[in-house]
Amino acid sequence: MSQPTPSPYEGQQPSEGQQPYQGQPSYPGQQPYQQPYQQGYPQQYAQQGYGYTQRGTNSLAIVSLIASISNFVILPLIGAIVGVITGSMARKQIAQTGEEGEGMAKAGVIIGWIGIAFAVVGIIFVIFVVMAASTSSSFN
Repeated sequence: MSQPTPSPYEGQQPSEGQQPYQGQPSYPGQQPYQQPYQQGYPQQYAQQGYGYTQRGTNSLAIVSLIASISNFVILPLIGAIVGVITGSMARKQIAQTGEEGEGMAKAGVIIGWIGIAFAVVGIIFVIFVVMAASTSSSFN
């Protein structure tokens, strides 16, 4: 097969009654070739939610895990309470939206409850030590 020869009008403005060069020769009754989607994925499908969409991680799940871990490092009891509350909220959101992060939210809730339990045991221990110290000093 031979290559189509370019039109002598290529690069020039067509005069009245002439067709501009389309890149392929036109035959009687044939439409010139045009690319259907020159700008990639059609915008109508992207707006309607068709095709692949990437699910993100729920931000409250991340906050829950970080707050629960900070309970042991920076904010005793406060971090645990924030971790439990935000983890529960994240699990509800994840169930509704289908986002990722269920494991992080669950870990934040579990670590938060463990932190609360340690704080309660610590408070009871301190109260017990103070009471024991005050009763032993009164006998001397």
